[in-house]
Amino acid sequence: MADTADQKKTDRRRRRARLLPPPAWWPLPAAAVLGLAAGGAYGVLKAPEYAATSYVVAVPDDTTEPATALGFAQAYARIATSSSTLAYAQPRAGIGARQLRTHVRAETSPESPMIAITGTSKSPTEAADIANAVADALSLSSNQAAKNTGVQLLLFNQAVAPSDPASPSATVSGAVGLCAGGLLGGLWLLARPGRTRRPEEQPAVGEYASLPAQGDHNETKEKESVR
Repeated sequence: MADTADQKKTDRRRRRARLLPPPAWWPLPAAAVLGLAAGGAYGVLKAPEYAATSYVVAVPDDTTEPATALGFAQAYARIATSSSTLAYAQPRAGIGARQLRTHVRAETSPESPMIAITGTSKSPTEAADIANAVADALSLSSNQAAKNTGVQLLLFNQAVAPSDPASPSATVSGAVGLCAGGLLGGLWLLARPGRTRRPEEQPAVGEYASLPAQGDHNETKEKESVR
């Protein structure tokens, strides 16, 4: 009998444990785990991408001030990805002009007449070919007007095929996904609507309704004093 009673108590406790709602903070770890899984899967399934950079520099002639060369470097960086420049670079790059536009970018510094031309591709050799092709095309097209501008572009450093990919690894992308998921889970906890009161937290309306109002209690006292 004692064993049966203990077994019943254990079963009741298990039923109560199953009926208990999850803790209020459950979205935080759930979102973090989902972000970790999504980021890790992205890093594993996505093909690695390589980046190679070629540098060209704007050099003024004897009659041109260095500040002028700096200004032309900024202008040439803007036209590095233009249709005319990519048309010159397309034969050497080996890909179409439309695809070439999405695999090259040009950057420059406001303090230096240097232009960095970066090519990206799933192949390290192709990434270097893209950067060098665009750098040569930009130098060729700009030097045609060097007599009028007083500035010419010279190749400072040629791009080489990189050995390591520029895209993040599965570990890095998983860590980013973990942080992003945790952040979203925390924001959801902050923005969620207020929790509902439990039955035991609800005010006892019936008890207060049975008590006499304060005004009625005072009137009762006054009638008793008159008597």
